[in-house]
Amino acid sequence: MTEIDVRLREEVHLLGELLGDCIRAQHGAALFDRIERIRQGAKRARQGSAAGAEQLADELDGLAEDELLPVARAFNQFLNLANIAEQYHRVRRLRPDEPEPFEARVLPDLLARLLADGHAPEALARQLAALDIELVLTAHPTEVARRTLIQKYDAIAAQLAALDHSDLSPRERQRIRERLRRLIAEAWHTEEIRRSRPTPVDEAKWGFAVIEHSLWEAVPAFLRGVDEALQAATGQRLPLHAAPLRFASWMGGDRDGNPNVTAAVTREVLLLARWMAADLYLRDVDALAAALSMQQASEELRLRVGVHPEPYRALLKQLRERLRATRAWAEAALEQELPPGPEVLHDNRELQEPLELCYHSLHACGMGVIADGALLDCLRRAATFGLFLVRLDIRQDAVRHTAALEEITAYLGLGHYAAWDEETRIAFLLRELDSRRPLLPAHYRPSPDTAEVLATCRVVAAAPAASLGSYVISMAGAPSDVLAVQLLLKEAGLQRPLRVVPLFETLEDLERAGPVVDQLLALPGYRERLHGPQEVMIGYSDSAKDAGTCAAAWAQYRAQEDLVEVCRRQGVELLLFHGRGGTVGRGGGPAHAAILSQPPGSVVGRFRTTEQGEMIRFKFGLPAIAEQNLNLYLAAVLEATLSPPPAPKAQWRALMERLAADGLSAYREVVREHPQFVAYFRQATPELELGRLPLGSRPARRREGGVESLRAIPWIFAWTQMRLMLPAWLGWERALGRALERGEQALLAEMRAHWPFFRARIDMLEMVLAKADPQIAELYDRRLVAEELRPLGRHLRDLLSQVFSAVLALTGQSQLLEQSPLTRQSIAVRNAYLDPLHLLQVELLARSRRSESRPGEPLEQALLVSVAGIAAGLRNTG
Repeated sequence: MTEIDVRLREEVHLLGELLGDCIRAQHGAALFDRIERIRQGAKRARQGSAAGAEQLADELDGLAEDELLPVARAFNQFLNLANIAEQYHRVRRLRPDEPEPFEARVLPDLLARLLADGHAPEALARQLAALDIELVLTAHPTEVARRTLIQKYDAIAAQLAALDHSDLSPRERQRIRERLRRLIAEAWHTEEIRRSRPTPVDEAKWGFAVIEHSLWEAVPAFLRGVDEALQAATGQRLPLHAAPLRFASWMGGDRDGNPNVTAAVTREVLLLARWMAADLYLRDVDALAAALSMQQASEELRLRVGVHPEPYRALLKQLRERLRATRAWAEAALEQELPPGPEVLHDNRELQEPLELCYHSLHACGMGVIADGALLDCLRRAATFGLFLVRLDIRQDAVRHTAALEEITAYLGLGHYAAWDEETRIAFLLRELDSRRPLLPAHYRPSPDTAEVLATCRVVAAAPAASLGSYVISMAGAPSDVLAVQLLLKEAGLQRPLRVVPLFETLEDLERAGPVVDQLLALPGYRERLHGPQEVMIGYSDSAKDAGTCAAAWAQYRAQEDLVEVCRRQGVELLLFHGRGGTVGRGGGPAHAAILSQPPGSVVGRFRTTEQGEMIRFKFGLPAIAEQNLNLYLAAVLEATLSPPPAPKAQWRALMERLAADGLSAYREVVREHPQFVAYFRQATPELELGRLPLGSRPARRREGGVESLRAIPWIFAWTQMRLMLPAWLGWERALGRALERGEQALLAEMRAHWPFFRARIDMLEMVLAKADPQIAELYDRRLVAEELRPLGRHLRDLLSQVFSAVLALTGQSQLLEQSPLTRQSIAVRNAYLDPLHLLQVELLARSRRSESRPGEPLEQALLVSVAGIAAGLRNTG
């Protein structure tokens, strides 16, 4: 068996030991010893020991009511500490004999390959500098850890870094250990579960904190590495204005099904972002003003500041005053509507120009080594984050726009918009878009819902263009959905271009995406209003929930192919926006492999994708981790642009069609057609209890109803908690099983070897299957599910065993993740801590359902802690 690195094992042991000290100090040695017996029993049970399983069951059964919460907390905290150690291990100091990690080599290796393939150095440098990658941070509620705990976890990681030196004295080492002891004690004595749901503004502040504490440092370090790799490979430097990777956000702008996101909230978040940006730049400029005390300066700089013994400081102090004015205005505007004064920074050039003047002057005077330090970092931040920190997207359901226009047309006596066919709607919308008169009279008084839609459009119209990203339309299905938003924005006074983006989510919508966009681009006047690429969003979560991951993945691929062809034929640039989640069931997986598996021609220098929930922390929470992930994104988009994968062979496509058809029928037979499915789902999983977990500001459901009303995230989250992982694999058992029965194993192997799309699907399927556990799922059934529903549970576990067998047959392995032994070992180690939490959760669910416990009670608190612990142990949960 491959062993986990000895340093990682030692750090996990150290953190666990310090956690044990906290538990003993608060609850005594007897409870700590019981926790240890539970852990040892779980570990032995996993190794096949019947005595270990019996010990585990006996210890858990013997827990008193007041022991449930501390035991759940102990295993939850250990899994969080293991996450910290593993995360730090990815960026730890390398020994002289250790190779650089893949993330550090990926760009230099790619540049060398591209040059060897014949790409000219100058053209390669231009293409890299022109890349337009945007990561959109979203507040989807799968981040279970409170912000205060995340800060403590980051501080623990910093102490692990301090400990990672071979030349520490015994006293220095002891001091670090004591700091770790205090931080772990602080975490142990802090409640894991929020008392109340965060507001949308709270979520936005959490997103800004990720930028402040991690990305603000990571971005210039990442771009410095890109510059060095580019210069070494091509002799070219990365231009000062280059920002190949930027950030946007849905936090405070995503109102789809979230009544808590209002026009007032969006305005507040826009101002908070502006305040935060000014504050961060002020810190940079203060430091630069202190450092740049030189006297020598270029003529251009001296003309700007006049006679001054310290010209750089003089110019930077002018910029500092404008930043202070900007911050003060944003703070005041949060309280009342207030136009910005002349000193407020409006355009990013006003920020960049004085910094560039200092930069060029230093170089001209032989002080380039100074210019290329903190000043260059500040310029890189200005190019990436601008004055508005992140560009805020607006998202709303197409139904809300239709309802608003229905109300408006009825009020004006024009008829009923909702009842019109598509042709009539388009004719009306185009006529009004071309009209010079307003549609709405000044005295019109809309209903509250329509008033909110119009108020949002007015906020968009009033906001600076650079502060906004796109207006995304959920559940878009027709050209009129896009035109409707354009008309509402026009009525609100918007007089500049804004990307209005249809989001195709269900299987049916994905199949219609190409024809809808084709029709849209052909409409008179539409191209004149486009002003840039046609952005289209592909929904991974709802399509997978609708059709299963097998059929959905193929529908997403074909939709992208269709859109590429439509835009090529129409002569319009295409920007695809990928709405991915953290899990396989929501389109998640390694970003590098996912980008390289897109259809040829779908990534041409542009790429936009969501980063959601807990994955923001895991991928961008620490600066060094963030730098690694930014490297992966940039290298993958550059490779997909300049060296795209080949188009799939006809026989691959034909087989994929058969796989998708079989996968779809198998998935829907269970999820949609089985009469007992909804009842089983609600009994076997903690789905109903998850609704009580105050994770995010958005309700768990779009409306009342069955599975179809449930959002994709709690749908995934619930199945993950009991380890069946059903949404990620259901349908593949029939798809692969029938292909193998037809004798198509050789063709499947060929597709896996040579088609990145298919290889990525199978690799992600294998990863999620390694986390699935039919024995754990059976425990939930035995304790929580009514006798008459248990045959369905047995059937689902039988289907899971079928997909296990099919994947092993396809990959030729004797066990899952045979080629990724460290990942397999990491999962195995976590199971010793996850198993007690699962057993505890089953008991807590049974007691909770029997007694109808209320929020805040120890039983309810222990249940929610078990949810958080399992999420921490499995990591990508939603």
